[in-house]
Amino acid sequence: MGGRQVDFVVFSHLRWDFVYQRPQHLMSRAARGHRVLFVEEPVHGEGFDVESSEVAPGLSVLRCAVPASAPRDSADAFTAGAVHHVVSEWQKDELVVWHYSVMAEPLSRGLPAAVTVYDCMDELNAFIDATPEIPVRERDLIDRADLVFTGGHSLWEAKRGLHPRVYAFPSSIDVAHFGRGRLPQPDPPAVAAIPHPRFVFAGVIDERMDLSLVSALADAEVGEVVLIGPVAKINPEDVPAGPRIHQLGRREYEDLPAFFSHADVGIMPFALNEATRYISPTKTPEYLAAGLPVVSTSVADVVRGYGDLDMVTIADGPDAFIAACSASASRSPDLDAVDERLATTSWDATWAAMESLIHEVLVQSRAA
Repeated sequence: MGGRQVDFVVFSHLRWDFVYQRPQHLMSRAARGHRVLFVEEPVHGEGFDVESSEVAPGLSVLRCAVPASAPRDSADAFTAGAVHHVVSEWQKDELVVWHYSVMAEPLSRGLPAAVTVYDCMDELNAFIDATPEIPVRERDLIDRADLVFTGGHSLWEAKRGLHPRVYAFPSSIDVAHFGRGRLPQPDPPAVAAIPHPRFVFAGVIDERMDLSLVSALADAEVGEVVLIGPVAKINPEDVPAGPRIHQLGRREYEDLPAFFSHADVGIMPFALNEATRYISPTKTPEYLAAGLPVVSTSVADVVRGYGDLDMVTIADGPDAFIAACSASASRSPDLDAVDERLATTSWDATWAAMESLIHEVLVQSRAA
């Protein structure tokens, strides 16, 4: 960036070792040319503690622990002090402060940021566990930010009036990684005994999913439903069960192409509510890159970005969703159109564009 080194401090509400998604994709790429300190939200421990570990060359994860019984003011003060101390010891070069977490906004106050970035990947205020403080913290963060990125076009539409520099960067794809799903390979042992057709969902199972739609698809006996991913923010007992539903839990990012290779349809049974109004699911391009036809409910960014492709069917309601899954399982894939669409996006290109915008701000601040 202009011949000078730049360090990144990232505040995230998602843990590094959780499902591999936007923060991991982008910060792994950032770490190829910069030092990255990824600050997670505190965890409860027996006492006050700070833990740092290098998870990849140039990329370290910082996690604070606070006692569950500690007053909030004390916990917040310890976390803020620990973060500022670690950053002061760790920082070597110009600093970019990058936020996913809006609740961590106070933690970055006072850091010597040359650039502050807010990468808004979700409308967090619409989630089940949202606190009343989220809109206030987000407003404060946007006021301080030099750049605001959004994880989809719908989010961009919602945020573009709040800041002069808001840019849409929808969910992208590592085509080479998921393209392995098109290659012949052994059936993963976890699904080897499951009959076809297999309707696979890979992602976090939470309040954004229409669980009644999952149940209806399984009850229709048109195929097997395979759920890959952790359950979060909902009662695990609320996830439908039955002989045609196979819940595999979380699987490694590296293993997903093999599961997709032996699936028949990639499904996105999202509920249509405030929690899904602005989402841009990474699953859409991932399924397509693996050669899977996709059946999704009418999430706005899916319809806008992929709804015109022959391999993508938009279907709302149990009857339409079941019929679409059944028809898609025997559909001949139109991979040429898919590959042409996927060629327009990649996580590498997304990161390069973001880095270029950060460089522009750095140049301006240096000149000033």
